[in-house]
Amino acid sequence: MKILFLGDVMGRAGRAAVAERLPKLRAEWGLDFVVVNGENASSGVGLTPDHAKALLAAGADCVTLGDHAFDQKDMLQFIEQEPRILRPLNYAKGAPGKGARLFTAPGGRKVLVAQALGQVFMKRPFDDPFSAVDAVLRAHPLGGLAQAVVLDMHCEATSEKMAMGHWCDGRATLVVGTHTHVPTGDAQILGGGTAYQTDAGMCGDYNSVIGMEKSEPMRRFITGMPKSRFEPATGPATLSGAYVESDDRTGLAKRIAMVRIGGCLQESHP
Repeated sequence: MKILFLGDVMGRAGRAAVAERLPKLRAEWGLDFVVVNGENASSGVGLTPDHAKALLAAGADCVTLGDHAFDQKDMLQFIEQEPRILRPLNYAKGAPGKGARLFTAPGGRKVLVAQALGQVFMKRPFDDPFSAVDAVLRAHPLGGLAQAVVLDMHCEATSEKMAMGHWCDGRATLVVGTHTHVPTGDAQILGGGTAYQTDAGMCGDYNSVIGMEKSEPMRRFITGMPKSRFEPATGPATLSGAYVESDDRTGLAKRIAMVRIGGCLQESHP
């Protein structure tokens, strides 16, 4: 199976890059399944229903969220109507929507997608992500009920993402980090056969401070005082993520490649 995971879509620039490039990539790379993290797609904070529909229409089979899952209040209702959108497994117990779902890919193959939030350096305490993920993986054994398993680990600390990768090794096709908006150069296949990358990076304008126009973040770092709201940068965006090829029989990864297309970053693709 050929799987593409795209990191945090950041504002209008990120949405435009996905809309322009993803349909072509699906055709050119023969993609079977696409996961897009959309939690910063609407003004950099959360995801509106209209922007969610646009990401799905562009070719995403599943859209994951994150700690900003419900910053756009309309998502509280919309996520119940649109099962292709996932919020984190270990979000508030009463949160609407689901944190994992089994999807159907071409040929009737099943793909499990799940997302968890980390605990280290995050602004609010979330439930233990490791036990939440473990329960889902036990219920969907790789190579059995699911031909592929993709886990989006949305958190700040690289160490926590790495620990999750090793925790899932041999039980998931891909474990990939999101949230920091900076792509890491450690794409690899772990010893048990799970593809891993600490952070997929963002789909957004990298001539910025993690996707935001530079002036206000720089002012706050230099002076310690805010003057205005953060606004997403609107320059040419880089599409960032990970491409994985997996074995349908075992569900394990055969290949992983970093994806960086367009914008100001050096290009990388399968």
